[in-house]
Amino acid sequence: MRKIPVIAIFDVGKTNKKLLLFDEQYKIVFEKTARFRETVDEDHDPCENLDSLRFSVYNSLQQVLAMEKYEIKAINFSTYGASMVYLNEQGKPLAPLYNYLKEYPEGLRSRFYEAYGPEEQFALETASPAMGSLNSGLQLYRIKHEKPQLFAKIKYVMHLPQYLSSLITGQFYSDVTSIGCHTGLWDFNNNDYHHWLTKESVIDRLPPLATADTVIPCASPEGDYVVGIGLHDSSAALIPYQANFADPFVLLSTGTWCISMNPFNHTPLTTEELLNDCLCYLQYRGEPVKSSRLFAGWEYEQQVKRIAQHFGQDVPKYRNIAFDLEHFHQYYQPERFQSLGKASGFESVDLGQFKDDIEAYYELMVRLIHQQYLATSIVLKDAMVKRIFVTGGFGKNAVFMSMLAQVFPDIEVFAASMPQASAIGAAMAIHKSWNMHPMANDAIELKYYSK
Repeated sequence: MRKIPVIAIFDVGKTNKKLLLFDEQYKIVFEKTARFRETVDEDHDPCENLDSLRFSVYNSLQQVLAMEKYEIKAINFSTYGASMVYLNEQGKPLAPLYNYLKEYPEGLRSRFYEAYGPEEQFALETASPAMGSLNSGLQLYRIKHEKPQLFAKIKYVMHLPQYLSSLITGQFYSDVTSIGCHTGLWDFNNNDYHHWLTKESVIDRLPPLATADTVIPCASPEGDYVVGIGLHDSSAALIPYQANFADPFVLLSTGTWCISMNPFNHTPLTTEELLNDCLCYLQYRGEPVKSSRLFAGWEYEQQVKRIAQHFGQDVPKYRNIAFDLEHFHQYYQPERFQSLGKASGFESVDLGQFKDDIEAYYELMVRLIHQQYLATSIVLKDAMVKRIFVTGGFGKNAVFMSMLAQVFPDIEVFAASMPQASAIGAAMAIHKSWNMHPMANDAIELKYYSK
């Protein structure tokens, strides 16, 4: 029986670590999920268990290579960002994979921006608002100044996707999607590494830079295949939409954070945009993507719990609230929210003023949708966007989606469903190296919301 040609994708999130096999039509033919207990670093702060992850990659790969049904043509990786791995001469980790939520020392932070700031200017140059350890370049700066003995032993500094790739290939690369995502490493004005890396003598620790369609030929007793160098998961999730839609669009990825990504907006960041939580990152072929962030998913969860508790209701009720246009026009009056700035202010609203929970819910939603309108509008500037695709939790919320369609009357609004978008994106990034068929154009399910 002829084996089915497939690509293996390791899709590594903070919680779930997945191995997926896609056939040449990008259908999932095999899936395996693992979860590991976090370990702790030397300060007893939680961090990724690199040993468990490494063993899982090796064991899972041997499992799929041994399958009689599938022929592995390629392997690639998609992982969360702000994840630095420090390797010695033999390619072995020298330190924990420090958590990007680890508190950053204020004194060291001040020292960095005194040398390479001011902070606002540095943020403009690197499209990296000051976020402590979430700026992974500052993790490297911390190692150099707090752990000089460790720094002296480091041969390579890599982000997590490239480290996982090196486990199979034995080769070391830096990737533009990881380097260019709020790391403080990339100078977007000069399209090169920021000068602080040279002045701090750390740039020689970074492996050669490559685009995410780079592959390395490999061979094993089970067969020949190519291996990609891996991608940052947010950049990977954008690829299927770029492959399917030529006209300008914004992808609104909703979860705890709601992130509006516009791959067609190439204007330089402004101070005003940075102050409104807007940044840029590099997509897989090296072009910048302007993105704005809103902490709306987290606020929604907290405030829905408050509404349910106040009115004696169950939280799941609000997943299926129908959209009512009269309610929307009754509550959506943007002039009411002008003084709120970047906050919805709903946490201070007295729920006792509402006759029932539905009225309170609509008040919450119009405040959130107004904030979302402001956040998404930032990345719409100077780009003739025709569609907004919404993925994640709010894409399943009829009230949110219908309100979004109302506040953007000149743009088509769609709920977009694509399981495993970041994994499919990682597969598509190296499509030409393993797949002779055209890229799949039917993997995204769309639901249109009328005005």
